Amino acid sequence: MQRIKKPLVIILVLLTVLFYGCAAIPVASYKVGSSGDQVKEIQQRLKDWGYYNGRVDGIYGIETKNAVIYFQKKHYITVDGIVGTQTAEKIGISIPIGNSQTDSGDVYLLARLVYGEARGETYKGKVAVAAVVLNRVSSSLFPNSIESVIYQNNAFSVIDDGQINLSPDADALRAARDAMNGWDPSGGALFYYNPSKSSNAWIRTRPIIVVIGNHRFCG
Repeated sequence: MQRIKKPLVIILVLLTVLFYGCAAIPVASYKVGSSGDQVKEIQQRLKDWGYYNGRVDGIYGIETKNAVIYFQKKHYITVDGIVGTQTAEKIGISIPIGNSQTDSGDVYLLARLVYGEARGETYKGKVAVAAVVLNRVSSSLFPNSIESVIYQNNAFSVIDDGQINLSPDADALRAARDAMNGWDPSGGALFYYNPSKSSNAWIRTRPIIVVIGNHRFCG
């Protein structure tokens, strides 16, 4: 067999690393909780085109999300209220490449939700909260991605109060991984609530599957 010259081998290795390395780097996105000049640009363009009537303040809130949804519907692209690659291209802006997989991955996002929603609960309770998100992803009643479920309107209070932007601790990250690996202490629940904090009458009518710590998990 003819030997391949060393310079050619080096070039092939570098190309392979470059290709797979780039493929592994996630693309960032803009959603509720994001802020900065790029969000301002999104708001300004949507305002110029009649999709957005709010302030151009660089803060991605519910009003900006609703404008993005309106824009997405009009352009027949995925409707999730999030400015990802597809929506950014239609709006005419570029979005940066993320620095690490964990910064924008499903596990990290799920861990942020767990930390905001179940901080102070038992570890089992943290996993159960993560499992509810995954149960919703699997249900035809909810969106079919972790990100879309978490950012669905009025789904989780941590989106409205900004706690979704807190950095998760080790327990929250581990709980997210355990849930994604199949552990579901909630028993298949689609909802949960803390009876001492929730004033929602409807949620109290749901059949309770299990009680873990301060949360009641229901179907």
